Amino acid sequence: MKKDVKVMLKEAFVLFSITLISGLLLGFVYQLTKDPIAKAQELAIQNACKAVFSDAASFELISAVPSAELQARMEESGVRIEEAYEAYGSDGSLIGHVISSASSEGYGGDIVLYLGVDLEGKLRDVSILDISETAGLGMNAESVLVPQFHDKAVSSFTYTKTGSTSESEIDAISGATITTKAFTNAVNYGLEMAAELRKGGDAR
Repeated sequence: MKKDVKVMLKEAFVLFSITLISGLLLGFVYQLTKDPIAKAQELAIQNACKAVFSDAASFELISAVPSAELQARMEESGVRIEEAYEAYGSDGSLIGHVISSASSEGYGGDIVLYLGVDLEGKLRDVSILDISETAGLGMNAESVLVPQFHDKAVSSFTYTKTGSTSESEIDAISGATITTKAFTNAVNYGLEMAAELRKGGDAR
């Protein structure tokens, strides 16, 4: 009996020692990698913002809370605002906003976009952060949809299957209407969020 207790105590001590050492090592590794990971994430965000607002010198994360009316319409459409940034020129002046907008109505799940919108409301560019649509169809959004939003000064977009006839019309991806609709909704609500930020002034 005493032998069994000693064995149990020994095994418990070994297990405790392993757990303690593992915890200390994990803590050390976390402290060692925390700053580099944070810097890499910040760089990735800055690069994503730069991709849609090329003439901005810096970007600053701000609070972006949609109005109750906008929020209600976004919820009905499966769209949410992830983040928003103020875009500053080389002289330090505010020149626009970058909005991260996401739709949960994609064929394969979330479609997450970045939109660069200047102070006149012009959509500079759109970039895709996350998409998991069907290969050869919805995944063509990068080549088919993104270029159509470049430098468009319109308040909202619609999509068509018969060929666009105006600045506000986007040609749908052939065979991927669901993807096109989700993508367009994410862009439109991102534009509305940017408009609310412009009206509200400095949202920091």
